[in-house]
Amino acid sequence: MLASSQQSKKASFRAKENSVCPVCDEIHQKENMFQGGGRLIAGKLTQDLRRLYEKNKKFGRINPNDYVISVCPKCLYATLQKDWSSISAPEIAKLKNSAPQRREFLEKILGPLDFKEDRNIVLGAGSYLLAVDCYQNRAPTCAPTPKKAVCAIRAAWYFDDLNTEYPGMSFDKVRDILYQRAATWYGITLEIMQSGSEPIDSAAGMLGPDTDNNWGFDGVVYLNAYLTMKFKDQMGDTPEKKLDLLVRAKRMLARLYGSGKSSKSKPSVIIDMSKELYEEYGKVIEEMGGEK
Repeated sequence: MLASSQQSKKASFRAKENSVCPVCDEIHQKENMFQGGGRLIAGKLTQDLRRLYEKNKKFGRINPNDYVISVCPKCLYATLQKDWSSISAPEIAKLKNSAPQRREFLEKILGPLDFKEDRNIVLGAGSYLLAVDCYQNRAPTCAPTPKKAVCAIRAAWYFDDLNTEYPGMSFDKVRDILYQRAATWYGITLEIMQSGSEPIDSAAGMLGPDTDNNWGFDGVVYLNAYLTMKFKDQMGDTPEKKLDLLVRAKRMLARLYGSGKSSKSKPSVIIDMSKELYEEYGKVIEEMGGEK
C-alpha cells in the first residue's frame, strides 16, 4: 500500500527497454514523465511563448521539458529522442572526440551533474545546454539550426528560473547569452525555410517553442521579431545594422498577423501579441529614422 502511494506521487518512470548510446555504447534507461493524473497545472503564456506551470501540492515542481532531451550519462551526448539513433559515422566521431570538452563546459556553468539521477531543474537546464552543443556537431540533414533555436530558448527559460531560485550566481548572464543565440538561430531558420538548405519538416513538430502548443512557422516568425527587438543592441553593433535587423523582422511579422483575424491555425493570442509587437516596432523604427 505504501509503495503504491509513493508511486502515485512520482512524476516520472524509467523505460523498461535499454537505451544504448550510439556514440559511446553506454547502456541506460531513459526517464519519462507520467501522463495525466492531474500532475500538470497550466499557468499563463509568457511573451516568449513559454507555458508556465504552477507548483503541484501533491507532486511538487513539474516541467515536461525536463524529460524531452535524451542524455547519455557517460559521454553526455544529448539530443531530441527522434534524432538519438539517426546519426552518421562522421557525427559520431565528432561527438566522441568532443566529450571531454562537453563535460568541462557543463561543469563550468552548473558543476558536476549525474544524468542517472531523476531529472530536476538543474538537470533540465543541463540537458538543453548539452543539446545545443551536440547539435553544433550534427549534419544539415537533421535540421540542426531550428533545433538549436528551440533548445537555446528553452535553456534560457531554465536559467531564468535558476536565477530566481539562486540569485547572484550569474545565471542571468547565461540566460541572456542563450536568448541571443536563439534570436540568431531563429533568424537563420527563417532564411532556411526559404532556401531549403535544411529539412525543416523534420523539426516541424517542435518549433513550438514549448511542449504544450506548437506554434510552428508562426512561432518562428514571432520569436524572431520578439528576440530581435529584445536584443537589438547586442545583435547590431552599429545603428545601421540595428535598423536593418528591425526592418527585416517587422516585415516578416506583418505577414503573421495580416488582417488581424484569428483562425484555428492562428489563435487570437498570437495575433494579439504580434499586433502589439508590430506597433512597438513601428515606434522604434520611426525613432531610429524610419525605413530606408
